[in-house]
Amino acid sequence: MDLWTAAQALILGIVEGLTEFLPISSTGHQIIVADLLGFGGERAMAFNIIIQLGAILAVVWEFRRKILDTITGLPTQPKAQRFTVNLMVGVLPAIVLGVIFADKIHEYLFNPITVAVALVAGGIIMLWAEEREHVVRVEQVDQMHWSDALKVGLCQCLAMIPGTSRSGSTIIGGLVFGLSRQAATEFSFFLAMPTMVGAALYSGFKYRHLFQAGDVPVFAIGFITAFVFAMIAVKGLLKFIAKHSYEAFAWYRIVFGMLILATWWFGWVDWSSATA
Repeated sequence: MDLWTAAQALILGIVEGLTEFLPISSTGHQIIVADLLGFGGERAMAFNIIIQLGAILAVVWEFRRKILDTITGLPTQPKAQRFTVNLMVGVLPAIVLGVIFADKIHEYLFNPITVAVALVAGGIIMLWAEEREHVVRVEQVDQMHWSDALKVGLCQCLAMIPGTSRSGSTIIGGLVFGLSRQAATEFSFFLAMPTMVGAALYSGFKYRHLFQAGDVPVFAIGFITAFVFAMIAVKGLLKFIAKHSYEAFAWYRIVFGMLILATWWFGWVDWSSATA
């Protein structure tokens, strides 16, 4: 492993960790940054699977108490049973549509221009969602009905379009459907666990031929970095939403997306290799 490859792994691990659970699209940032770094091909596909697992491990660790209480209470406690059903209902739409459309979406939409358009559009929707009157029906995650979980799960399917943001679509969807800011954010985190682990296992099995022993040091750098920075991002977001709205993230999406579109329109950056 040369120094430049190690640096690429470190940078992309940081990007994954910081963006995976913020409503700004980790996939979109990965596509753009990887293209700028020249980190692509089949090796990058395997690397992305590994760093996503690093990021999701951070959320599992952050909410380990809730996860353990749910597992131990599942046989006898209605609250644990209801929460488990909600997660199963919420993740089902993404599983079904992911299996059907994932390959086509990856083939045609995984490019910086699609990401930029989705970032801007998502930012505008996020501003609209924050400006509208927010009527809260569900204060805590444990108060959610299965129909609430299904609605948020359907919103999560929008994140199949790179640049949309899985956390952004689920959080804003939760707010629109009457969840409190805390409930929407926490359910987005919990929904990410089975969704991302399932997607990683599916992709890992499908592309198992891409994993080579020689790539272990590169994967280790990305995995550890993604875990550390995802922990920072999750803790920071939970503190942030206690006192602030998501408008700052919306404006970031819009400005960043417009910047990418400007570099493409004026020919300042050649994105042709990523859109080919």
